[in-house]
Amino acid sequence: MGKDTPKVYADFPKNYSLLDAGGGQKLEKWGEVITIRPERQAYFKSGILFTDWEKQAHWKFIEKSGQKGVWKNLNPSAKNWQLEIEGLKLNLELTHFKHVGLFPEQNINWKFIQKNLHPKQRFLNLFAYTGSSSLVAKAKGAEVLHVDSVKQLVGWAKTNMETSELSDIKWVLEDALKFAQREAKRGNKYHMIQMDPPAWGLGTKGEKWKLEDKIQELVKTCYEILEPKGWLILNTYSPSLKLAQTRSIVKNIFRNDPETAAELWMKTETGKDMYFGDLVRVRK
Repeated sequence: MGKDTPKVYADFPKNYSLLDAGGGQKLEKWGEVITIRPERQAYFKSGILFTDWEKQAHWKFIEKSGQKGVWKNLNPSAKNWQLEIEGLKLNLELTHFKHVGLFPEQNINWKFIQKNLHPKQRFLNLFAYTGSSSLVAKAKGAEVLHVDSVKQLVGWAKTNMETSELSDIKWVLEDALKFAQREAKRGNKYHMIQMDPPAWGLGTKGEKWKLEDKIQELVKTCYEILEPKGWLILNTYSPSLKLAQTRSIVKNIFRNDPETAAELWMKTETGKDMYFGDLVRVRK
């Protein structure tokens, strides 16, 4: 994160609020449920005392080993609930990996999809998680393919589709890069591709890979399967991959300056700035 690096800020989606952050944690409100979760980017002092956080919050995630942990119940609340965002109904729940099933900073991309994707166009969501972007694209009337290598997450996304009263998303349980490479061989094309790859990943057979080793191949394959004037939306969140590197890779492959190449931030209700990775958008 450089002082002069471009930044974009995501607005809060409906029914969500980043209340505060600091001391390696963040305080968030999801509808009526308030959580405290670890956040390594919150290295600054919080705007509210932690004792006041715990008076407000229902659940606090306690890390045990690696990224795994348990949720401590601070005030009475359900372990799973629904949240309405962008006219969609999403099912949230407490997981052993501190996540609840939604990345609110993606609101900046949901709005982009709503504005730039048209009915009948083809949308490919790689590393698609619980499918919020897939649902936004489907609600626009697009043909949607949702790809993730974790069976549980694909099932979660399908439940979100059904809860949101949508249908006909194509589910693909597969390694994202391998699927995209096969699509290139088949000659299939898309009008918009979104990918939000993790810093490191596991394939369906447990294959390990690091994003910095795969990013060039991922971007190149996406370029091959994009229609002319098609959009690539790329989010990265890896300490080993800097924004300047990602921008350079995208520019060299697309032979075009990205429309957006910036750090992605959100501002807490207490005025703290929180970093959520890098965002690159480019048109073929």
